[in-house]
Amino acid sequence: MDKKRLRVVDLKFLKEECGVVAAYSFKKKDVSLLIYNALIALQHRGQDSAGIASFDGKNINVIKNVGLVSEAIKKSELLEVEGYISLGHVRYPTIGAGGVQDAQPFLGSSKFGKIALAHNGNISNYGLSRDILEKKKIKFCSTCDAELILNNLILNLNNSKDIFVAIKNLMAELDGAYSVCAILDNGSLIVFRDPNAIRPLCWGADSQTIMFASESVALDINSIPLKGNVEAGQVIVIHKNKIEKKIVAPKTSSKHCAFEFIYFSRPDSIQEERLVYEVRYNLGKKLAQKEKIKADVVVPVPDTSRPAAQGYSEQLNIPIVEGLIKNRYIGRTFIMPATKRKEAVRLKLNPIKKLIEGKEIVLIDDSIVRGNTAGSIVSLLKEGGAKKVHFRVACPPIVAPCFYGIDLPNFDDLIAHKKSIEQIRQAIGADSLVYLTIDELVDCIGLPKEKLCLGCLSGVYPTIYSQKLAEIIKQKNPKEDLRIWEEKII
Repeated sequence: MDKKRLRVVDLKFLKEECGVVAAYSFKKKDVSLLIYNALIALQHRGQDSAGIASFDGKNINVIKNVGLVSEAIKKSELLEVEGYISLGHVRYPTIGAGGVQDAQPFLGSSKFGKIALAHNGNISNYGLSRDILEKKKIKFCSTCDAELILNNLILNLNNSKDIFVAIKNLMAELDGAYSVCAILDNGSLIVFRDPNAIRPLCWGADSQTIMFASESVALDINSIPLKGNVEAGQVIVIHKNKIEKKIVAPKTSSKHCAFEFIYFSRPDSIQEERLVYEVRYNLGKKLAQKEKIKADVVVPVPDTSRPAAQGYSEQLNIPIVEGLIKNRYIGRTFIMPATKRKEAVRLKLNPIKKLIEGKEIVLIDDSIVRGNTAGSIVSLLKEGGAKKVHFRVACPPIVAPCFYGIDLPNFDDLIAHKKSIEQIRQAIGADSLVYLTIDELVDCIGLPKEKLCLGCLSGVYPTIYSQKLAEIIKQKNPKEDLRIWEEKII
């Protein structure tokens, strides 16, 4: 079994790659506890492994392990990674096997000295890029694309001896999404974001510390004020308390992941100057504006659909009830045959029959991916006594894979790629089904359409290699134990 790279997912099947955070103390105070706290705040972004690397003025020390932050990093172990420069990572694997060998951060050596590195995202040309490096006799100890980024950075640093030039060359060679934090043992913190800024990376600072993170909640938990976002194609180097910033990508155009607003980010996060809760609330309002329906109650699928359900409820003046209760102690489940999907839903969700019996329900969810879970939830509600279940989805149909950090590798996994909305309705057993359109989604997010990555909703991707992968994957099914970006495709 360990030879096959079985993917682990939750009941919704949508999983984001990871979360990253870094901090630099201008007064050379220990920041390892700040990083630990930040990882707790980012735990929703990855539960497979966690790690911290810190520079104490002499050495870079790393601890990492599989499991939740509290399991992988004991607070007593923080003494091993005390330092005034530190970075941390929580991971869900969209590439590789996902064991401790793939846990981040990674540590390597260059002519600049040792480097620790972690990232959030996914390298679309991983297989091809790794093959190129291996032909140059560069060795890998994992199947994680963070090690690929590290090895590429080391090679370019050794060749150019300039951090900004090295990362400019790296950006020209790697296709995909990557928000990267790295530490050099010369006392430098390096942060950079891919030329399309697909995955999030914000920053904040107070009088003592500057911090970078995948979400603003990692700053909030440490009482560090949010200041802004790392720009597309930007490199930031902090050394001896001096901050140097450069945009090194020749052409930069932000293409922020729309699903950060729909599903991945915590509702209390601010992404690209937008409160995620407000975006999701507006998605629900927009759904309500599409129709006039007679229903008794609105029921959110816990937990990420609640703001949308509230917006829908208030717009149509239909009461919202917690008709489904989530067992918070049931974690992720292995991908399993459809015959067992229903049992998995029952383990995680339980209807409150008194609230739904004999009632017409509007069920609000943020997405439908494969449809198996949606169908099981509809069945659960009807078996609990619901008279009718009207399914409302706070995003457009997901019709294409993602190559940038969401574990959606194949067209065949996606029910909306194969079926019309009416066919999906029939498949999940809902009495009616309504999605948002792409334009309605864009309107709710409040960013220009050209500044969003909508690849999984449109099949049009912001990077050349990912678009090529989409065309290739239509022609063939990837090997069972590989995602398409792990193959050596030219």
